[in-house]
Amino acid sequence: MEGKKKAAVVGAGISGLVVARSLQDRYRVTVYEKENRPGGLIRCREVQGSLFHICGGHVFNSRRQDVLDWFWGVFNRDVSFVKADRNSCIVMPGGLVVGYPVEDHLYQLPEAVQRASIRDFAAMMAKREEIRSAHFADFLEQTFGETLFNLYFRPYNEKIWRRPLTEVSLDWLAGKLPMPSPEDVFYHNFSHQEEKAFVHASFWYPRQGGSQFLADTLAECLDIRYGSSIDRIVHRDGKWRIGDELYDIVVYTGNVRRIPELVEGVSLDGLEKELHSLLSHGTTSVFCEIDPVPYTWIYLPDGEYDAHRIICTGNFSINNNAPGRLTATVEFTDEVSLKEIEDQLKRIPLHPKYLDHCYTPCSYPIQTQATRGVVRELKERLSPNDFYLTGRFAEWEYYNMDVAAGAALDLASRL
Repeated sequence: MEGKKKAAVVGAGISGLVVARSLQDRYRVTVYEKENRPGGLIRCREVQGSLFHICGGHVFNSRRQDVLDWFWGVFNRDVSFVKADRNSCIVMPGGLVVGYPVEDHLYQLPEAVQRASIRDFAAMMAKREEIRSAHFADFLEQTFGETLFNLYFRPYNEKIWRRPLTEVSLDWLAGKLPMPSPEDVFYHNFSHQEEKAFVHASFWYPRQGGSQFLADTLAECLDIRYGSSIDRIVHRDGKWRIGDELYDIVVYTGNVRRIPELVEGVSLDGLEKELHSLLSHGTTSVFCEIDPVPYTWIYLPDGEYDAHRIICTGNFSINNNAPGRLTATVEFTDEVSLKEIEDQLKRIPLHPKYLDHCYTPCSYPIQTQATRGVVRELKERLSPNDFYLTGRFAEWEYYNMDVAAGAALDLASRL
């Protein structure tokens, strides 16, 4: 141990935990975490005997074999996990329940909508033009047609992004949505065969403890200093100082907007304004008891309320529920008061009964055309001095848990 270099990892979310474990064989690793337990966005807590995911509903699968191999090298899949198929639906205005994704379930929509959508996809097949999207609105309308864009994609996504979709960059999108061709859409509707190409069409989920179990297990063998709110990270004489400790390298997984105030000894001239101007949304997660349903995710495009989805975490594992209950998280973008929550729940499907709620101020990074260039330049300034970025908010990328883990593994392999 004495001959090893020292590494500091800032943040004990999924990115920090994965990179810290991956560096242990080469470095003496110390993790700094401002909260009193690990997990970041994947933290959970117990409420009246049921499990509350405080931000999102986090499940595991990956397209990358190296991520799967690493993950199952830590966890016992057969003992600690259940495997489930994603069973999602959309509740349309008026209460019509349609399968997800909507383009594969046109046959469940009213006849007029079916016919209009068929005309849209037939026109796209006839044109055979390459999609040239300047922004998210263009992409959605050119991929799914005007009818589905106005019925579902625009209202649903405007709830999430809380801005015109013409202002949303496409950079975040890769791998997040199925990209069907018109032929795929017709085939899936003729055969009633559902889309299985997206990564979480099936997933693994812990039998007990939800994603907090993942964080707690990953943290077990790490030196984590909880309650550590870092104000300065100073570079001098080839070392990094955090408090009274010196480190050879730093891996930062926190909010990249804080870098100009945190880091001393490396010039960031010209980047401060761009970093401070990065945009994000928060999430209000409302934990509820709901009517019995078989679904895992329920999407809500209806403009009569602001919630955009219900994550039926109680259906991920039977152990997530207190006896006789089915629990779920109703999700809103940005902060919603308790009074407004109570009013909105009266209009939301499945008769949600309030149990608890949590507001996470920064949960969804918003990218513009310039975002990746700014982060790339910041990395180029910092990495020659052995300061590295990984994670959703350090890289300002819309990472799911498995993608965040993959990015952390990639960084660890390069160090």
